Amino acid sequence: METVSRFLTPPDQSFFLFGPRGTGKSTWIHEHFGEKILYLDLLRMDLFRSLTANPEKLRELVAGSPGTDTVVLDEIQKAPALLDEVHSLMESHKRIRFIMTGSSARKLKRAGVDLLAGRALVRNLHPFMAAELGKKFVLEKALKSGLVPLVMNAKDPEGTLSSYAALYLKEEVQAEGLVRNIGSFARFLEAISFSHGSILNLSHVARECQVGQKTAEGYLEVLEDLMLGHRLPIFQKRSKRALASHPKFYYFDTGVFRSLRPTGPLDDPGMVEGAALEGMVFQHLRAWIGYSGDKHSLSYWRTRAGTEVDFIVYGKDGMHAFEVKNSKRIRPEDFSGLISIGEEYPIAKRYLLHQGAERFIHDGIRCIPCGRFLAELRPGKPIPD
Repeated sequence: METVSRFLTPPDQSFFLFGPRGTGKSTWIHEHFGEKILYLDLLRMDLFRSLTANPEKLRELVAGSPGTDTVVLDEIQKAPALLDEVHSLMESHKRIRFIMTGSSARKLKRAGVDLLAGRALVRNLHPFMAAELGKKFVLEKALKSGLVPLVMNAKDPEGTLSSYAALYLKEEVQAEGLVRNIGSFARFLEAISFSHGSILNLSHVARECQVGQKTAEGYLEVLEDLMLGHRLPIFQKRSKRALASHPKFYYFDTGVFRSLRPTGPLDDPGMVEGAALEGMVFQHLRAWIGYSGDKHSLSYWRTRAGTEVDFIVYGKDGMHAFEVKNSKRIRPEDFSGLISIGEEYPIAKRYLLHQGAERFIHDGIRCIPCGRFLAELRPGKPIPD
């Protein structure tokens, strides 16, 4: 696949660039900063050993590249001790921008990201957005294989996707010693896939993968630190009704979810397809918020009586409520959650994203084909009506 222009805009100062493996961090850096950079790949074992044994060598490498104004430390989580030296260099070399990439935030959280707070921004790179791909975006295909650049650009996308989680287990989880029992964690990845797009019952997930609840909670934290999964909180602002208290869960990419979700003859294909479509909307709304400057929050709304709206985007541009339906035929009951939230929050703009072909308004609710909505969703611009 030819190079795709991404919506992420590089800041003018030093920054961390986080994102799951395969989202294109290195490609993005080379496109924006060219070849006149000091690029230090910590996956190179010789460089890794040299810098971890002698962090001061980073200062020598910078001094040996006098014409460089950008230094990239790729996979910085492999050597968090280097952050002390980066901090010192940022003070003494104010003209140099440092870019520190990572596919895991766990070790950095424990070892010094706060040291650089205020001196280095944090940016995240997401899977492709539909609007980045333009005509290359095909919703039906994306729902099966996802939008991770590594997978989309592979000669064998299906094979690459099927080995994606195994790569994480080997090179991130096992190599970094993030969990004691790699087999239990692998079962956890599969068990929690049944919660994708659903309210998270962690005790049930723990029973499914045969571990204690505290262990499952630790596994979930690892999953979030690896940026592979996210909890979606409940929207509670000024609510007049009793609300549910548990978050929902989503994998960061629909294709990764599909690769981890086991299926068999007893599975309802519609449930898996519906969860995939909902996850596709989730990852796009997260990317839109992140690339727009994190000026909005993302949550969901559910009363204890069971009335639910899939997503709430809340921020400076107002309140937007989304219901996602994996159906070409819209039924009256499909509007029930949006009607209820409209009664609770009259200011909310309400959307029903569906798999049909028509775009229309029903009692103030914007009904939009899901693929068209995703293709029109662009960071920095209002949510499409």
